[in-house]
Parts: sequence; structure tokens; C-alpha cells
Amino acid sequence: MTEIDIAQLLRVYLVADPAFRNSDDVLEATRKALTGGVTLVQLRAKHLTDRDLVALGRRLLELTRAFEVPLVVNDRVDVALAIGADGVHLGVNDLSPSDARRIAPRPFIVGYSPDDENDEAGRDADYLGIGPVYGTQSKADAGEALGLERFRSRVESSPVPVVGIGGINDANAGAVVQAGAAGVAVISAILGDPDPAEAARRLRRAVD
Repeated sequence: MTEIDIAQLLRVYLVADPAFRNSDDVLEATRKALTGGVTLVQLRAKHLTDRDLVALGRRLLELTRAFEVPLVVNDRVDVALAIGADGVHLGVNDLSPSDARRIAPRPFIVGYSPDDENDEAGRDADYLGIGPVYGTQSKADAGEALGLERFRSRVESSPVPVVGIGGINDANAGAVVQAGAAGVAVISAILGDPDPAEAARRLRRAVD
């Protein structure tokens, strides 16, 4: 994929996590969010068994395919390839982006969350997830909030498009994009809303 394609995919990025809602609920919430304009979905399910993760991933892939929206899998290149997903999102303790690329060439998407701006591994990724921009309770190990100025600096030093994550909602998403992000990644701003479709629409309006 080209950089322009990736940047467009990052506009409203939903992290679908059954730890936040159970598997059936997260599927239904994702379906509604897709009707509201979500542009990329990540399956993050760290506490499922491999077989349960694959089963949920296949159900989620059916949904994203119907809306022609890519699905990436958190951490697990093997699971992403097994279910036919569009990509993977890696962290500093996972397979490196360059090694992932050896077994999954483009157009397979490789996203990466670096620890800091000195992490050279991100040069082999298609995009970086940088945060937490603001304080968040959706990810226990997210670390200290960067704030907009530090986030802007990280974006400016990135060799690839950046999606901002951490404490983002429709009230502050516009500021994150103005700081240089291609888009915003959210969990609770959509999954925690009683109307995921409208929550996604509000985020699209804020980002666009």
C-alpha cells in the first residue's frame, strides 16, 4: 500500500478488544461502528486462547470484509496469516516489523508501537501507533501521557504515518490530527458508548 492509502486507513481506527466487552458484544459494537465510518479495525485479545482468538478473528473478518475495511491483529503475525487478515500491529516485545515483513510481504500491513523516538524498528513498518496522547485506562501498561507537544514532536520525527492513541475522544481527536496524526485509534470512545455508530460518526467529523 502507498503512504496515502495507509494515511486514509488510519482516520478512525477501532481497537476491538473483548476484554472491554465480551466477544458477542464486541462484534455487534464493531458492526455498528463500521456503519458509522470506522476505517480500520484491530483485533486485540490478549487473554484468549489461540483457538478462541482465531475463531473470533474469523467472525470479525467477515464483518470488516462486508464493509471493505481492513482488519489487523494485535501482536500475532501467525494468527493474522491463519485467518487471512490484512495485517498485524506489533509492539516492542513482539516480532520486529522487518522480520514480520519477511514472512508477510506487502500489501500485508505492518503497524508498530515504538517505545520512543529512537526506536529504529519503526522504519520497516507501514505506520506507527504513538501514545498515550492523553491519560487512558483502557491499556494498563500504556505509560505516562505524552501531551500534544511531545506527541507532535514524535510525529514529526516519524518516517511513516502516525495514528494517535490513548485517551482520545471526539472532543480532542481534532487536536491530535492538527498535531500531525493521520488519524486516531480508540477503544472506549466507541466500545464504551451506548451508540457505537454515532460515536464513530462523531469521531469521523472531528478527524475530517
